Amino acid sequence: MILRLEGSKVVGVKQTIKAIKAGDVKIVYIAKDADDKFIQPIKLLVSEESLETVYVDSMKELGKLCGIDVGAATAAVLKD
Repeated sequence: MILRLEGSKVVGVKQTIKAIKAGDVKIVYIAKDADDKFIQPIKLLVSEESLETVYVDSMKELGKLCGIDVGAATAAVLKD
């Protein structure tokens, strides 16, 4: 299991969408328990851009992977 996301990253739906549209994303992480109405736009962008996607069991777990004390619906690791 991954302990922490490596490299530069963005956390949250708005920041992830912004980074995908800018073409800066390498991998997208999505929490399985996130509200679908929030993550649906990201799922569409991921499929359009053919980005690697990793599903994490919970928002709490994704928050921990990002090094924050709150849950996160999405996160993205940025290109070098």
